[in-house]
Amino acid sequence: MRLAFLPAILLSASPALAGEAVTYDAGGEAYRGYLAEAEGEAKGLVLIIHDWDGLTDYEERRAEMLAEMGYDAFALDLYGAENRPETTEAKKAETGKLYEDREAMRMRILAGLEEARERTGESDAVVMGYCFGGAAVLELARSGAAEDVAGYATFHGGLSTPEGQDYPEGTAPILIAHGGADSSISIQDAADLAQRLEEKGVPYELEVYSGAPHAFTVLGSDRYDERADTKSWTSFTNFLERNLDA
Repeated sequence: MRLAFLPAILLSASPALAGEAVTYDAGGEAYRGYLAEAEGEAKGLVLIIHDWDGLTDYEERRAEMLAEMGYDAFALDLYGAENRPETTEAKKAETGKLYEDREAMRMRILAGLEEARERTGESDAVVMGYCFGGAAVLELARSGAAEDVAGYATFHGGLSTPEGQDYPEGTAPILIAHGGADSSISIQDAADLAQRLEEKGVPYELEVYSGAPHAFTVLGSDRYDERADTKSWTSFTNFLERNLDA
């Protein structure tokens, strides 16, 4: 049975991770990501952006799932090699710094993407992220700064568009996975983004899972929703096949 299609809650009992920690440079500072390479010839590269916890074993596990599916996967680091905030206040502080300095956010994402490409030899990539990482995915999409990106995917991520920003012509397809019971990011936020993308001619898919709260993919938490997690992962799998495998 392939790991990628096991119910996500069972992943906590899966074997030890097979990937490796990777230390790399971004703007003269050290960052530590996680690389899981596909066995044999890869079908492409998936870049994973972490939630506000920083890079943890959650993103590493997702990277392993993608490697099982035949993709090279790299979970980047936006905080710094020794920076893994533990308290809510510390997490708010770290995300706040990057929301206030979006140029730094974009630079760190691009550095992670460059590192992933150098290590895997893959060019075409899909960029995906969770919660804060989902907002960072859309920040990259709006910047138009990354070449050879075949698609973007955000899972229960921030969806608002900052004043003065927009999605440029030629933006790659976007998958938006949203919980219908999300009390942090409203359905109206999702609808507003869909309308904006429609007006800009950006290909998108918006999926809303009834009853699913914010952070519905977070394994082991009281907000985890296995139905929404499984459905969104299946949609993401199909998204990869359409946009990266072709």
